[in-house]
Amino acid sequence: MHRNKKLYYFLVERTWSLTEKWYESVDKEGSLGVYASNDPHVIHNVKQQNHEFHVRFCKVFDETESHEHFSAYFDEWICAVSKDEEHLRTPIHFILKEFFTTQDQYLDLIQEFAETSDEIYSQETINRWNRVVIKNFNYVMTIFTKEYHAYSQIRLKAQQEIIHELSSPVITIKKDVALLPLVGDIDTSRAKMILESTLQQCTNKQISSLFIDLSGVIMVDTMVAHQIFQLIDTLGLLGVKCTLSGIRPEIAQTAIQLGLSFKNIRIKSNLAQALDSDVQLSVQ
Repeated sequence: MHRNKKLYYFLVERTWSLTEKWYESVDKEGSLGVYASNDPHVIHNVKQQNHEFHVRFCKVFDETESHEHFSAYFDEWICAVSKDEEHLRTPIHFILKEFFTTQDQYLDLIQEFAETSDEIYSQETINRWNRVVIKNFNYVMTIFTKEYHAYSQIRLKAQQEIIHELSSPVITIKKDVALLPLVGDIDTSRAKMILESTLQQCTNKQISSLFIDLSGVIMVDTMVAHQIFQLIDTLGLLGVKCTLSGIRPEIAQTAIQLGLSFKNIRIKSNLAQALDSDVQLSVQ
């Protein structure tokens, strides 16, 4: 049995000392993210998180704790820290490095406890304690990495959606007239995002006429060309009339090869002509 009341209290009494010694050992210049911060608030939080780690981890040697309760108790800490913004901005290999540093602290303390205790502990007992530390650190690091990755993916997806939305803004020109300038490469994923975002923005802004300028689009494949025309058709069903400008020859050729019709779409060679025609229609 690895649980030992004296070892537990020996570790608990040193939790703040462990935290302070750990933070002093951190290579702040060679690290990134939370470990390199000079912000007093961030430093305070990371120390609190580290201390809370020790308070919870020590319980693995508490005779009154069950393994199930310990796991649930520690999972709470893992979930909280793995989705902490400062940690999410820290490369995972820096975080794992500090986990290993902390693991070494426990192995050193177990050796110190065995050497200074009034009782004599066999090497087998000491080895058992060391294995418990390593086993539980492996558990913590595995679950932490899993949760860290999951939250990172959610964060990345949200950032990508914002970037996509900003890269396809429906700009209101006047009351019910707007412009959609498309720039850069458009792959299938971005084309789908443009379709969904444009439909939503046109509906929210009550747009009846939309200028879609393609002069900044470098190239599109057949699927993307189809998506653009699908966007125009869908907007037509919503009562939004579209004017295309800046169509490159290769895009026009791709559309013709797909059998896409320009019949019900106003076409202008550039955005200036498209806007001029709108002014002339308004005057008439």
